Amino acid sequence: MYIVVASFLATLAFSFFLTPIIRRLAFKIGAVDNPNARRVNKTPMPTMGGLAVFLAFNITNIFILRKEYPSSQFWPLLAAECVIILTGIIDDIFELKPKQKILGITIAGLVIYFFANIRMTTLTLPFLGTLDLGILSLPVTLIWILAITNAVNLIDGLDGLATGVSVIALFTTGITGFFFLTVTSTYVSVWIFMLVAALLGFLPYNFHPAKIYLGDTGALFIGFMISTFSLYGLKNATFISIIIPVIILGVPITDTVFAILRRFLNKKPIAQADKHHLHHRLMEMGLSHTQTVLVIYGIALIFSMISLLYPLSNLGGSILLTIATLLGLELFVESIGLVGPERRPVLNWIGKILKIEGHKFSSKKKK
Repeated sequence: MYIVVASFLATLAFSFFLTPIIRRLAFKIGAVDNPNARRVNKTPMPTMGGLAVFLAFNITNIFILRKEYPSSQFWPLLAAECVIILTGIIDDIFELKPKQKILGITIAGLVIYFFANIRMTTLTLPFLGTLDLGILSLPVTLIWILAITNAVNLIDGLDGLATGVSVIALFTTGITGFFFLTVTSTYVSVWIFMLVAALLGFLPYNFHPAKIYLGDTGALFIGFMISTFSLYGLKNATFISIIIPVIILGVPITDTVFAILRRFLNKKPIAQADKHHLHHRLMEMGLSHTQTVLVIYGIALIFSMISLLYPLSNLGGSILLTIATLLGLELFVESIGLVGPERRPVLNWIGKILKIEGHKFSSKKKK
């Protein structure tokens, strides 16, 4: 226990002291975000901050905690991380096309699938029983990794947003895995908490007003690690083990799903960037930069608290909890116009019901 606490503090310190060094390096090699119509920064901002997170995370794991992790998974995962980091660095300097980034994530996913043996193998669904994924194991695992990695990448739009939301999601994942899901060993939770420490050390430089961005180096790395860690609880996936990480990652998944829906309904390319993400909508409503980030942190905390209720509920309770969460989420999304100000089917339906009931009530009073 003492070595874990000491390693957590060491990782936090490594990240804190490495970040200024990476900031200077980013300027020198041209990993800089210049202001444009889509970005909120008004001056050139160094990116590639995720390299500091990656280095701090792995320095501790290699030199202090190495014996805590099985070699059969540690080295392949490190190799996959390097593929992701290299993809992110190249993108931060030269700006890769979406297909090229997907290729990098896929290669990293193939490494952990074939060499670390981290994958989905079976799926147990209510009333249907257990399904052996068989040859579908590979595509299902890769789709999960690609979806989660890109979801985290999409919310990296404001100072400290992706970093803070990821800290909340990872901490909840570590707690859930340690106390509830009883994944293969406690080392997975230790691994997760080391990444939390690396992100906390980076956050002071990334929170508004930011001195450095995560960049794709960081966003892709964090998303990939979250997707990989969640797979430990999904090897033999059940309804509960699938829904918990989905709820924990409610903020990036919601933003991604509704971004795809918004672009589809507006007949625009799915990969086309826009300024209608969750953080854009909140700022358009009058919230400041910092207020928007803190509100989204609050939403992420709500999702995390909901996720902790699943292990304590039976199947019926879990289904009702899921329905209530989805309904509340839909009402929130419609109220801020995430898909579009005119697309509010549930709110419009509630308005019609209230109008009808109000008309009936006024008619009775007249009688």
